[in-house]
Amino acid sequence: MTEGTGVARPAGRSATTARVILDSPLPQLDHLFDYRIPEELADEALPGVRVTVPLRSAGRVARGYIVETVDASDGFDGELSPLDSVVSAVPVLTPEVWALARKAADRAAGGAGDILRLAIPARQVRVEKTWQRSQEETRSASPAPVAPAIDGYGPEVSDLLAAHQRVALDVIPQVVRLESGTWVGRWAVTLAQAAARTIAAGESAILAVPDYRDSDQLFAALGEYLPPDRITRVDASQPNADRYRAFLDCLTDIPRAILGNRSAVYAPAASLGLLALFDDGDPLYSEPLSPYVHARDAALIRQQQSGAALVLAGHTRSVDAQRLVEIGWLEAAAPERAATPRVLITAKADHEDAVAVTARIPSMAWRQAKEAIASGPVLVQVARPGYAPVVACATCSSAARCGTCAGPLGIAGAGAAPSCTLCGAIAAGWTCPTCEGTKLRLVTRGTGRTAEELGRAFPGVPVLISDGERQVTAVDARPALVIATRGAEPVAAGGYAAVLLLDGDRMLAAEHLRIGEDCLRWWSNAAALARQGAPVVLTGVTGDLARALATWTQPAFAHAELEDRRALRFPPAVRAASVSGDATAVAEALAEVRDLPGANILGPTPTDDGVRAILRLDYGQAGEAARLLRGAVVRNATRRRKAPQGKAGYRPPPTLKVRFDDPEILS
Repeated sequence: MTEGTGVARPAGRSATTARVILDSPLPQLDHLFDYRIPEELADEALPGVRVTVPLRSAGRVARGYIVETVDASDGFDGELSPLDSVVSAVPVLTPEVWALARKAADRAAGGAGDILRLAIPARQVRVEKTWQRSQEETRSASPAPVAPAIDGYGPEVSDLLAAHQRVALDVIPQVVRLESGTWVGRWAVTLAQAAARTIAAGESAILAVPDYRDSDQLFAALGEYLPPDRITRVDASQPNADRYRAFLDCLTDIPRAILGNRSAVYAPAASLGLLALFDDGDPLYSEPLSPYVHARDAALIRQQQSGAALVLAGHTRSVDAQRLVEIGWLEAAAPERAATPRVLITAKADHEDAVAVTARIPSMAWRQAKEAIASGPVLVQVARPGYAPVVACATCSSAARCGTCAGPLGIAGAGAAPSCTLCGAIAAGWTCPTCEGTKLRLVTRGTGRTAEELGRAFPGVPVLISDGERQVTAVDARPALVIATRGAEPVAAGGYAAVLLLDGDRMLAAEHLRIGEDCLRWWSNAAALARQGAPVVLTGVTGDLARALATWTQPAFAHAELEDRRALRFPPAVRAASVSGDATAVAEALAEVRDLPGANILGPTPTDDGVRAILRLDYGQAGEAARLLRGAVVRNATRRRKAPQGKAGYRPPPTLKVRFDDPEILS
């Protein structure tokens, strides 16, 4: 068993060697291993199939995938270990997905096997056998769909997609009614039409969205243009059987629309012609598992490898997309004509109306809501879920902390005792350690408290809450107050009669590099749910951010943000990586990249389990930096494995961790 490059397999001959990528999280095993193909497995050991293989130590067996088969193991003259077994004859790892996984992992200083675990669901034997039988049956394919026009855009957008160009698409802020009676955001119809045009041309489309709310809207819109057997949902939240069945369907040669969340960008697809992401700035696209590849970055790599059209669509433009536009890699496209939301700005709450004061909203927002509630639902966006997520001492204003774990205290509901938001301990009889005060005041109000206050201000009006605990995806056109956290806003039939964006100042107070663009995205997505001409009131915010929303010029704000990032050498103007672990390992890793042209290192600074440093460098040097840092990770992992763990008092050093494009890198 050894690593080798292999020799191309001549036509008409049976390969003798399988090159296997192991399903292992160990970085030192992140390369191809050569195994001899036994004669009894020659017909089954084909590229893409799952296999088990022997490891050198203790007679262990590992799982993996055959990446390719060759006639000899180049550079190794000894006896290769044989494959242990072929688990399944279904080639679940396609060449395109393997190339994507390898490239994305290398760019992020990570392992390809970690990406394959995201891309390929766990095998479900019964589902697989049923699917294989269905593939053997003769069935007529559904007729090819008709290519619809992309409403609201000129022919140049269709031409760009037909030519497989890369597009930053500004979508129309509007809700529309489908023939099925379902109301969805106009963005969903736009992407569904683009997908239908792609499939009509005999190619597949991959459509990625942040969460299940967006997925439901896009699925409904796709149903207007495609037959059911041309639409496949791939989502990590699906039951295992459903997810695996959908994955197997993607392996067929039938062009289809593949819809899912961030992992959908890794789905196999027949003749990929379109790859689209809606709202690419949403943090849900950031992969929390190693090697932490953002879905947008994976999509950029896949577009380069496949030549498919790429669309980054949204009501706002992320700073990352703006950079790609400014360097000429993406072409900006906007609707021919679209009515923009009527945004009203109120910087601070006045005290002209006692009822408005009780409901903690400015008088202008109160008046707009009062007038609108008679004609339909009113959306109220707030910063936090819960009742009172943060409380403080009423006497000295010190933050109230848990006596058990020092976590922040909050109030879960009306009349409830304060409790810790981290460990859940009840803080009955709380006393302030600073001034010995015993009374608490509310610092922030969540959906529950807001609903309570607005319910008193609008007696007789139904109040609905939509947040992480209460999942509401749609409301009808009857008058109601809909209190929602950012990103959890339901779609209203016909659009909202008014939209109130509360807590703007609190949202902006978060210490995060991207908080400005995040807030603009949250507010823009909520504003897009208003009916045409309905007021959208933003409270507590002024300046360039408020102006960008009021004038609906989000790309201009993204440009200004990018200019600031360039001046400060912050992402995405440069690439950045966090390097963390014990001080010695971090120092050794940084020594590898310190002399790269343009490299700049911040830190190291202490952390709970070691130190962390931040590496900043230009895009042209990022590939070499990733290679060098990956080598440091492998050396660290090998050293940990060989350490004398049986020695009394020995504690292995923390794992060296490298994360490129860390979203929390400057928070």
